[in-house]
Amino acid sequence: MNYWLLKTEPSVYNWDDLIRDKKTVWDGVTSPAGLMFIRQIKKGDKAIIYHTGDERQMVGIAEVISNPYQDPKSDNPKIVVFDIKPLKKFNKFVTLSEIKNNPKYKDFRLVKEGRLSVVPVPENFIDEFLKMGEL
Repeated sequence: MNYWLLKTEPSVYNWDDLIRDKKTVWDGVTSPAGLMFIRQIKKGDKAIIYHTGDERQMVGIAEVISNPYQDPKSDNPKIVVFDIKPLKKFNKFVTLSEIKNNPKYKDFRLVKEGRLSVVPVPENFIDEFLKMGEL
């Protein structure tokens, strides 16, 4: 199992929307790097949901419930999506400032490549992030 960080603009789709919907298609990624990571995602992987914009914080953890597949809204076979369902909301949101202020995370893609909307979370960070989120 791998862990991922999925960014979403909360004014477009947020954690509460995912709870309400019970599952969703994770779509809208068109960058080559983001699509490369999506192709590596597998059913059963876990994903930290991260709100961008003014919030800039990890808000919950979800489970990937499908392997990647071609976006049914696109004629381009390179555009792939996957399905997720919510697992648990963080009891304490983990802010980008907290992560940036810890030198341990200086090479984490969230810090180094802030524009990527899908990034892998190193295995040695996941337990720390869950602990920081009080899960």
